Amino acid sequence: MSTELNMDMRALPGADALARAAALAAATALPDPDPVPTVAYRSQGRVLVAGSPAEVAQWQDRLAPPLVPSVLPVRMRDEVEITGHLGAFLVRWRNGSALMEGHFDLVLDLCDPPLLVRHTLPHGYYAPGADPEAREAALEALSGMTGTFEKPKYFVYSERRCAHSRNQQPGCTACIDICSARAIASAGDRIRVDPHLCAGCGACTTVCPTGAISYAYPSPAYTGERLRTLLSAYASAGGTGAVILFHAESARALLEEMPLPDYVLPVELHHAASCGIDVWLSAIAYGAAGVMVLTTAVDAPQYRAALREQASHAQAVLDALGYAGPHLRVAHGVPDIYPRGEGPAVPATFHIMPDKRNTLDFALSHLHAHAPVRPEYVPLAAGAPFGAVKVDTAKCTLCMSCVGACPASALQDSTTVPRLSFIEKNCVQCGLCASTCPEDAVTLVPRLSFADSRASIVTLNETEPFACISCGKEFGTLLMVRNMLARLSGHSAFAGHPERLEMCGDCRVIAMMRDSAPRVGGRIDKS
Repeated sequence: MSTELNMDMRALPGADALARAAALAAATALPDPDPVPTVAYRSQGRVLVAGSPAEVAQWQDRLAPPLVPSVLPVRMRDEVEITGHLGAFLVRWRNGSALMEGHFDLVLDLCDPPLLVRHTLPHGYYAPGADPEAREAALEALSGMTGTFEKPKYFVYSERRCAHSRNQQPGCTACIDICSARAIASAGDRIRVDPHLCAGCGACTTVCPTGAISYAYPSPAYTGERLRTLLSAYASAGGTGAVILFHAESARALLEEMPLPDYVLPVELHHAASCGIDVWLSAIAYGAAGVMVLTTAVDAPQYRAALREQASHAQAVLDALGYAGPHLRVAHGVPDIYPRGEGPAVPATFHIMPDKRNTLDFALSHLHAHAPVRPEYVPLAAGAPFGAVKVDTAKCTLCMSCVGACPASALQDSTTVPRLSFIEKNCVQCGLCASTCPEDAVTLVPRLSFADSRASIVTLNETEPFACISCGKEFGTLLMVRNMLARLSGHSAFAGHPERLEMCGDCRVIAMMRDSAPRVGGRIDKS
């Protein structure tokens, strides 16, 4: 940040504090977000008490009606499997040589370590460990866990845009890898999200490159309106160098103990991991000098790692555009420094969209239009959600497998000629094209394009169509037939008859039947 900007900030003591008060008042006046669908749980109070034989009997007696306890003495942890959630736990265990199972609404796990080892445990599962106070707290919580319960459905999933897999070829697994509740699993070419296990952290939506899974509590559009309102009111009231501090509901107590600088505008989210690069860059475009994401001990370690990776990609773009930084920081616990960089002289007016990629396009276009430096391309690290593909034309046969696999319509074919085309703006770097290509001809190139051609159709490879030498019907490409001749001319089916590879499927069958038909007196027997 320039010395002049620092001097301007010091010249108006108290101005930022007054501006922050005005900004927070304006944000408070906004209407509440639209309601979202809910997820229901129903519990009849059937409790499984699992632990050592001596403990389970003692704690069973302490569970009073309407709870209905059952006990499971656990001698070996690996003999017990627990799946499900509040109102729908399925527990399997081994009793001698017999495999047993039972259905329960609640689980009190007294094992140490617990039977389920994951960062985010399912609702209805209590694992207090050996601590007496924690056990008493679990007992008290269990007493209120009968009846019907609801929570928000935190996400919206669009299968069409999902880049998880195509035709059993692996693609993006970002949401599965990051989910600390294990609520997301592969389901063929798509993913399956269990809304009962989902804890609403939103990390899956933040790392999703296509926006196939998006956050709904609240929506990105509502968060964007809060940001626009905060930053506009702050600037109108004379504030300078605003920093947006995203924090979770669970960090309220920590925030109350933190001496926030006057220029920091706190924005509470259900979870700190629920917004990412699209919202952060929009905040900078709206006029924020920086974005801070506050994480705490309750956040899964993989969340911090993913947020920092996204911040690194975003900062690389801002650096390349010539904006003096830093602008973004993911802090763990009480921060000691806030990022405050330079931004566009003219604040953006666009609205954050439900579609993540549209929002990114708006934000990046505005940042580039007002940037001190305007490069055509910004190289990025692997894993960035922007980029191009490089096609080795010597290997590519224009089979178009990559086109069928692309979930974002970045790769396209032609209805008239054998041609492979590409729209860089659409590419999310999921890698499905590379993993699908049978010739290993596709390579990912992570970068961000600001070139005029980024939204245009660019030809990556093309060739002539190939016509059957027998009937004249076009059935493939010249490159494909040449490739088949090189690979299959020695195959037993084509030995002595390489011309069959230059025939369409129908003519090839006719030729093979003709050549294999019995001959009588030197003529083909047609009887």
